[in-house]
Amino acid sequence: MSDWNQKIIDEFRSNGGTVETAGFGRGLILVHHVGAKSGTERITPLAAIPQDDGTWLIAASKAGADTNPDWFHNLVAHPDITIETPDAEGISTVEVRATVLPDDERDAGWAQFTAMSDGFKGYEAKTSRVIPVVRLSRR
Repeated sequence: MSDWNQKIIDEFRSNGGTVETAGFGRGLILVHHVGAKSGTERITPLAAIPQDDGTWLIAASKAGADTNPDWFHNLVAHPDITIETPDAEGISTVEVRATVLPDDERDAGWAQFTAMSDGFKGYEAKTSRVIPVVRLSRR
């Protein structure tokens, strides 16, 4: 998985935030986070949905696995992070705070992901867990 992620990160940065691999286009952000246990900085490319209020939503889907992804645990432990996001000039680096959405807001946020991609519907069908949705707000 790390080779796949590195390929996506390299393509994102080389093409001003556009990733043609798997048809991602400009729908990804790069999330810089710190390991909850290790303290090691990591970068994870994730699908993000920009919101009208200037925030972003990301979903801890882990392709429908029965456990949350490691990056989710890292954001809970260390919510002040940095993202790289596509913009009109190419890529911007933004300092954000990660907040796990409460159930009522989570359901509305998750509906945006399933409307965006059938892949997210499939992830939901594969797991018994409720997939968390996280809001990234500018600091």
